[in-house]
This record gives sequence, structure tokens and C-alpha cells, in this order.
Amino acid sequence: MFTIYHNPRCSKSRQTLALLEEQAQKSQQEFTIVEYLKAPLTVEQIKSLLIQLNCTALEMMRPKEAEFTEQNLKGASEETLIHAMSNTAKLIERPIVTNGSKAIIGRPPENVLAFF
Repeated sequence: MFTIYHNPRCSKSRQTLALLEEQAQKSQQEFTIVEYLKAPLTVEQIKSLLIQLNCTALEMMRPKEAEFTEQNLKGASEETLIHAMSNTAKLIERPIVTNGSKAIIGRPPENVLAFF
């Protein structure tokens, strides 16, 4: 069972979703779509994704977003960055696909093919 943390307004997220749909159908896998801008992630969910991604909070973020600068996040602690993503979902890199134990950022979208 896969989960994609998806932003339908993002072209890379839409491309990743299309690849996931195609591969999931071929392998008869199910997946869930979470529109994280409508249903923001909790601090615990973000921490879980960071473990699955095996990355830092900054690597899971979009530092070029205006909110990153507005919130003065450059050089901030991991905990501060995690809380910023929970409070401002737009800061989360997209899309993220997880199988429950490992996660991959779909940039480029072909990254998710590693699951199949």
C-alpha cells in the first residue's frame, strides 16, 4: 500500500501521480492520495516521513518559497523546521511517496519507479 502526499497544482506531483497510478495498476497495488495542503501533516507524520526518507528537515523542504524567508528559517534547528512544515504545508517538498517503511521524493517523478 502506497501513499502519495500530493499537490494537484504542481506539475511534478501530477506526473508522479500518473506514474504511480500506472505502476500500481500493473502490479495490482493500492495507494492513497493525501492532498497535504488540505490536510496538513502533523509533527509526528513529518518526523516519520523524515525517517523513511533518511534525510534532514531542510532536505524535505522548499527553501525557495517566500514563506521560508518570511519565517526566517535559514539556519533554523531541525525541530523548528519540522514545526514550520506542520504549520505551513506549502514548505513541504512535493510529491512524497511512501510504502510505509521507505519514502521517496518524486523529483524527478521517475524516482518512484524504485518502488516497482
